[in-house]
Amino acid sequence: MEPTLPRPRGGFATRAVQGAAIVPDVAQTPVGPAIWPSATWSTPRSSEVGALLEDAAPGYVYGRYDNPTATTLHNVVASLHEAPAAWSLASGTAAIHGLLSVLRGKGRVLATSRLYGGTWALLRRLRDEAGWQVDHADLLTPDSLAAALTDEHTVVHVETIANPSTAVADLAGMAQVCRARGVALVVDNTFASPYLCRPYALGATAVVESATKYLAGHGDVVAGVVAGDDEVVTAVREHAFELGGSLGPFEAWLVVRGLQTLPLRMRASGANALALARALAASGRVARVRYPGLEDHPQHRLAREQFGGRGFGGVLSFDLPDRAAAEAFADSCTVFARAASLGGTHSLVLHPASTSHRQLDDGALAAAGLGPGTIRLAVGIEDEHDLLDDVRQALAAADHPR
Repeated sequence: MEPTLPRPRGGFATRAVQGAAIVPDVAQTPVGPAIWPSATWSTPRSSEVGALLEDAAPGYVYGRYDNPTATTLHNVVASLHEAPAAWSLASGTAAIHGLLSVLRGKGRVLATSRLYGGTWALLRRLRDEAGWQVDHADLLTPDSLAAALTDEHTVVHVETIANPSTAVADLAGMAQVCRARGVALVVDNTFASPYLCRPYALGATAVVESATKYLAGHGDVVAGVVAGDDEVVTAVREHAFELGGSLGPFEAWLVVRGLQTLPLRMRASGANALALARALAASGRVARVRYPGLEDHPQHRLAREQFGGRGFGGVLSFDLPDRAAAEAFADSCTVFARAASLGGTHSLVLHPASTSHRQLDDGALAAAGLGPGTIRLAVGIEDEHDLLDDVRQALAAADHPR
């Protein structure tokens, strides 16, 4: 039986407007997550609005500050990352900006040189236009981090699995170095997701992910999340709503929906990626197949231990002789779509030198662990044999680029 609601009062237009805000008090627990698309909330007393705006009382006041759908997302992300708190933002880049802003203070940023091109561009802009002091070094081990750190550095930024070189950082070891030096450690965990790796549990100050990728997993939303202790997340939240970077309710709902199948998708894409990496390595037609699941990968043992045997992710890369061969390979794919991003159900092929890392010259490309002929495959959950057949015919096309 449908619940009985109080009838709206007043004239026709008044009842049309006011009646839309009369909602049932649902005693049953919904199986699917709810969406709360309201931009603002009313209170019984005027003073309560001010208290909510000042964070002096719990609740909701304005969508830029918080939303019940986003609260659901924050709760799930914090749990999956084994962290006290989490927050969502309008993109992964916004999340990186927010975390580094609140943790940097007035000190220097030390970022890995094996960096996603978008993050590299963000740091360059912050250096050139906002006066940030930013340094880069090849940060993969505790020793390399200790050698690069100075007394001026206040925050370190690394990637769990580097994009697209797939180099794996020793997070627990690097966290020990940062704690000893009083430096914050931010880890971009996008390629691994919390299914494979939980950097906060390994000692990182905070973790950031582009929720656009594996967390949401269907290529239909742009979002970012951060996870860490309450103090850091509260600071990121204030940074987000003051600069207008909060995530909307529909976007939060899409990420919550996708999270429910995260382990299934990670297992499927990881199995496909491993099969492709092995086939490419055995083909004799490509150089430097980079995938942590291959035994000759420099950090294979570390990845196996750090990821708890749950897999090695869905991204791999390899080198063709030059740009022409790489572009011929990408153009010939029929199952792999030529598109940016990763982490969805669809398999994607990308030529980083002309797309995700287009901002880097050949020297910076080499520092990031790739070259002008590098191909990145973001492997989805399609049938393994279809993906293998597509790669084989694309390799044949790469042998004779136009």
